Amino acid sequence: MLKNEIGALILRVTLGAIFFIHGVVKFQGGIENTAGWFESLGLPGAAAYGVALIEIIGGILLIIGLATRLVSALFALLMIGATVKVKLAIGFLGNGQMAGYELDLAFLAIAVYLVINGSKLFSLSKLIFHRDSTNAKAL
Repeated sequence: MLKNEIGALILRVTLGAIFFIHGVVKFQGGIENTAGWFESLGLPGAAAYGVALIEIIGGILLIIGLATRLVSALFALLMIGATVKVKLAIGFLGNGQMAGYELDLAFLAIAVYLVINGSKLFSLSKLIFHRDSTNAKAL
């Protein structure tokens, strides 16, 4: 049981850090550029702000272990959207100019694992609510 929790902790913190960094980079690189790119894909430019904020706030929440299942579900939806809207046409391994959807698929798998199993080891949820975050009622 402890091995499973250690594994979930590693996945939770890693996924949180990756999304946090991606969100920060969107703002550092000029969120207006990201908004323009979203518009070129036929998406509202304002969605770039929402995605970046979900990545930053969600990344922090995963790292500290708060709302793990909810945040992971949001990240799973982001990965599905990114794969379908952008990466699927490029292919699994990419086209030489842009990466394919292999990494997005790995992030999706991690997010789905966390939605299903949660992660209670060193989680703020467990500290605050004094209950098992793997219990579906925790969210």
